[in-house]
Amino acid sequence: MFNSLLLVLLIGAIAWAGAAVGLAGLFGVALPYVAVVVFIAGVVWRMVYWAKSPVPFCIPTTGGQEQSLDFIKQAKLDCPSTTWGVVQRMFLEVFCFRSLFRNTVADVREFDPVSNGARTIYYSSKWLWVFSLLFHYCFLLVFIRHFRFFMEPVPSCIRFLETIDGIMQFGSPRFFWTGGLVLIALLFLLGRRIFNQRLRYLSLANDYFPLWLIISIVGTGICLRYFDKTEIAQVKIFVMGLTHFAPVATTGINALFFTHLTLVCVLLIYFPFSKLMHMPGVFFSPTRNLACNSRRVRHINPWNPPKQYFTYAEYEDTYRDAMADAGLPLEKQPEKAAE
Repeated sequence: MFNSLLLVLLIGAIAWAGAAVGLAGLFGVALPYVAVVVFIAGVVWRMVYWAKSPVPFCIPTTGGQEQSLDFIKQAKLDCPSTTWGVVQRMFLEVFCFRSLFRNTVADVREFDPVSNGARTIYYSSKWLWVFSLLFHYCFLLVFIRHFRFFMEPVPSCIRFLETIDGIMQFGSPRFFWTGGLVLIALLFLLGRRIFNQRLRYLSLANDYFPLWLIISIVGTGICLRYFDKTEIAQVKIFVMGLTHFAPVATTGINALFFTHLTLVCVLLIYFPFSKLMHMPGVFFSPTRNLACNSRRVRHINPWNPPKQYFTYAEYEDTYRDAMADAGLPLEKQPEKAAE
């Protein structure tokens, strides 16, 4: 955990110091272009690799009653048997995190008054679903809001989104709720890994690093907006110059902005090679995109090479005489024995 935190702090410190000593062009121009190329190429490569990977088994996730007899009610969303049912399940999974909503937690109660001993209990765990949903949607809205730096004039839909996000305005500049809520959700997800003993035991550096990295991105963004403010107009000119492949001078821009930008670039570079690829990966998962119809439709393993099958009738025709001499039962007696 602390190694991941130190790595993120080191990246931020290098970017801040580099921008302060005149290397803003490196962190503000060269690195973003490299990060975008690596991100796009990496995501495409992973998706092509997954698309070409064969599916040897029919392994859809089942969360309810499979299609059976007519008088047995089927769980059509949790155990779909048709393509339309799979589409509905995927929609709920992607937009509502349905499987996470149905999550349960197993715990050992040291003393249970009923059994007079230790007992394993299961109970619903909805907090993870709430904060995961909160993080993903708030992060999406923050991402969309940032498009105002890439467009002139700013589209009315983005202006409307900013108005709704900051509708409960207090202070100046107005406070965007999505920025605060995404930080709260991230702190919950991080605290869950730190204070849950079993989860902390299972967590690795690649579990903590993206959390610390995104927390740093959100934190530096909040600081740029409300505390160590930078010139927004100058930042927009600079960003639009990058977008149109005509970089402009970085003079007059706060060094903290380049720290924020560098952390975003590191996230883009890290994204295709990390667990964050679950975002497009869910569409390629056979546990989600297959119908639960293995009893009615035979799943062909694409790894199996074509084979020359030897039926029992052909086997008996080949070895009929030897089988008759051995006294084995035959469907058809040898011609000599029949005469």
